[in-house]
Amino acid sequence: MSGALLYLALLIPAMVMHEVAHGFVAHLLGDDIAKNQGRLTLNPLKHIDRFGSVILPLMLAAGQLATIGHVQFLYGWAKPVPINALNLRLNGHPNPRRLMAIVAFAGPGANFILALAAGLALHGGVGTDYLVFFIEINLLIGIFNLFPLPPMDGGRIAVGVLPLPLAQVLARAERLGILLVLGLLFILPVVMQQFGVRFDPFQDAMRVILPHALNIILILTGNQIGN
Repeated sequence: MSGALLYLALLIPAMVMHEVAHGFVAHLLGDDIAKNQGRLTLNPLKHIDRFGSVILPLMLAAGQLATIGHVQFLYGWAKPVPINALNLRLNGHPNPRRLMAIVAFAGPGANFILALAAGLALHGGVGTDYLVFFIEINLLIGIFNLFPLPPMDGGRIAVGVLPLPLAQVLARAERLGILLVLGLLFILPVVMQQFGVRFDPFQDAMRVILPHALNIILILTGNQIGN
């Protein structure tokens, strides 16, 4: 239980900063919806999504405990900040697709900045294990959200940079995108495991990507020499 509480204690600020970054960059580009709704705050209560932050994680935990006897994964999200791409302006010029891509990248970008800040804090020699865990959580959130399928941030970035015909096709996938991501990366592996088939592309990818990403953060913050 203490491990779960620690995970939550480190996960919450990472998720909150992710959403605040979206809203803050949108504000800088002229869209004040998030600001006017009080979402540019570090108060986690303002960012709780009833389904994504509470109901879904509880359902996933209960389902796994009932089927495989332990919690293998949890997934959820904070309440997305409201953004109207038509309000976005750069130097007075609208460009909804391109500017929405910038707003979308702000979330993962904030997580990568937090990872770098935690890497610099390692030089203090206090709470080293917690700081490394915080780096890993932020890298995980940042990398996962770059998955190139809407409504993930990576999907919205792709919609902003792809040629318009391809962007339109990808944008149409947004309504089913979260179901596809959740099913392919999290639910299907558990179902396949019940039939003795190992299929876990997300975990396999993270086992390769995360150590390299962590090493990059440590190198950039002067904590170790790369292998």
